[in-house]
Parts: sequence; structure tokens; C-alpha cells
Amino acid sequence: MTSHATANTQAARMSLSDYQFPSHRLREQQQETDRVPLVLVACGSFSPITFLHMRMFEMASDFARTIANFEVIGGYLSPVSDAYKKAGLAPSRHRVRMCELAAEETSDWLTVDPWEAIQPAYSPTAAVLDHFENEINVVRGGVLSADGQSRRPVKIMLLAGADLISTMSTPGVWAETDLDHILGSFGAMIVERNGTDMDDALANLKPWEENIYVIQQMIQNDGMSDPAAHSLCNIIPVHANGDNVVSSTKIRLLLKRGLSISYLIPSPVIQYIMQHRLYMDEDAKPKEKQPSFK
Repeated sequence: MTSHATANTQAARMSLSDYQFPSHRLREQQQETDRVPLVLVACGSFSPITFLHMRMFEMASDFARTIANFEVIGGYLSPVSDAYKKAGLAPSRHRVRMCELAAEETSDWLTVDPWEAIQPAYSPTAAVLDHFENEINVVRGGVLSADGQSRRPVKIMLLAGADLISTMSTPGVWAETDLDHILGSFGAMIVERNGTDMDDALANLKPWEENIYVIQQMIQNDGMSDPAAHSLCNIIPVHANGDNVVSSTKIRLLLKRGLSISYLIPSPVIQYIMQHRLYMDEDAKPKEKQPSFK
């Protein structure tokens, strides 16, 4: 049986030989009997993590509580391994630690699982979700019911942005078997994004539509209507559709140009980036092509 990490165990220091599933923030018992227990898992590069990544979890939690019939008992960030070979990808130990700092300092329920990050080879999203299914429902036996009389299986669900669902609906990008496993066996909560036609994306995912939950953005960033904000167009590229959402790519660009990233990502993450001079000395070396599907 896998032992479990305590709050004092730094995920960034784990290796395959001493890996422990981090469960210190995973609720052990439900509070509501009539809801399905849910754990949200976000896979990604997180190079670096931004407030938008964290905000997605809060939006999904609100959606689960007010619209769907779920009770969120945990949320996990799962940084991709170095084998992904994506441009701008900082070493996994740094990305895991930045995610840890963000979760520790800005949330009381999010956790970082380093399992995917420490794998020597690339792990498809389906395999990552299988890992959580095993650790939570097989090893731990699910979650204790609200009345304490039984244990219930936990629903594991992928949390992602609308750009991911667009790639899923594009033929040939994802393996059909992976799509069926991810969306059929687990499901996904998708946070909408400006410039993404959700109806068009979902039209090609009809077989799994009942297991896909679209979360609408309640706050749209229309700051580019401010003349002062328009001057940023010369610094941060803005798409033709007006998408000026904060992204890891834009954070890296600001850092390379010696510009401030304050209030865009958590302060402890900024301090860590400065301490280790991440993204500031990149020479844009070409990377190997990453796998065609995540």
C-alpha cells in the first residue's frame, strides 16, 4: 500500500523511489449525503503557475456546489514531466515547487501531486487520471460517507481551459481511446475562454456530452478598452479576438524583457523565480517536438 505525504513533505523533493501520494488536504469524510464526492485534477506545464490556474479551481468548485450535484473534497495540480519537451518548460523540480508555493500561500484546499512530474517518460492525461483513481479509490477506498457508516467512490474529473477542449474536438490530435477514457470514464470541467467557440468544439464530442461541464466566465477581462492598456500591445501580444488573458507564455515574455509580473502570479512564486533566475536567461533554444496529444 502506498504511504501518504504529510504537509511537511515537499513534493518538489520527491523522486520515484520515495514518492508518497499527497493527501494532507484531501477531505476524509463527506459533509453532504446527497452529493457525489469529487476530486478535480488539472494537468499542465505550469511554467510558471498563474492566478488564472488557481482561479479555475475556485470557479469549478462554485459550479460543483451551486449548479451540479457534486461535493468537492480535493483539488490537485499535476505538472507535466520534463519528457514533454515543450518550449519554455522549466525543470520539473522548479515547476512543482512553484505550484506548491502557490497552493500553500493562496489556498486551503489545493494540493500538488508530483507523480506525473517525476516520471522519466511522458504520461498521457488518461494515465494520470488512472493514477488518481488508484490512489484515491483503490488505495484509500474512496471517502467516508457523511454519516460515517460506509465509504463511497470518489469521482475523479479533469479540470481544463477551453483551449484543451478545442484540441480534443480536432480530429487526429488526441487518440480516440484516450478521449473515450478521459471523457467517458472520468469527465471534464471546462472553463470557457474568449475566442473559443464552445458549441463548435462540443459538437464533435457528442458521445461524451453528458460528462462534460462547461463553466462560464463570470468576469471578462475587457481592460484593453483603456487607452493605457492598449500601450501594452507592444509588450504583450494580444490576439485579434481580444484575448488578453494572463498566460504562462506571457509571464515568461515579460520576464525575458525585464518587466514586472507583480499581481499576475502569486508573490511567493515571483520570489522563487527571481531567486532561481527562471525564464530570464532563456536563449530560445529549439526543443524536441512534444507528443501530439496530452
